[in-house]
Amino acid sequence: MKTRSQSLKESQIKQKNSLTPLYEVDIDFDEASEAWRANKKCLKNGMYAYICGKIMLNGNSCSRNRAAGCDYCKMHNKS
Repeated sequence: MKTRSQSLKESQIKQKNSLTPLYEVDIDFDEASEAWRANKKCLKNGMYAYICGKIMLNGNSCSRNRAAGCDYCKMHNKS
């Protein structure tokens, strides 16, 4: 008689030996990295800080650091 743990081990071995993967993984890491860095500014020692990103009147986005606990910098958080 097989115990539950023996049955589980057998099913895990069958899954490892199976030629079909459980999930199809198709990730473009360059695109993901670029998207992650889109709203951040690179600092020293591999650290990053979120930027304000508010669109200003001239069409450029603000590149100041965000205020603590806010989505915008101190200047744009007032408006």
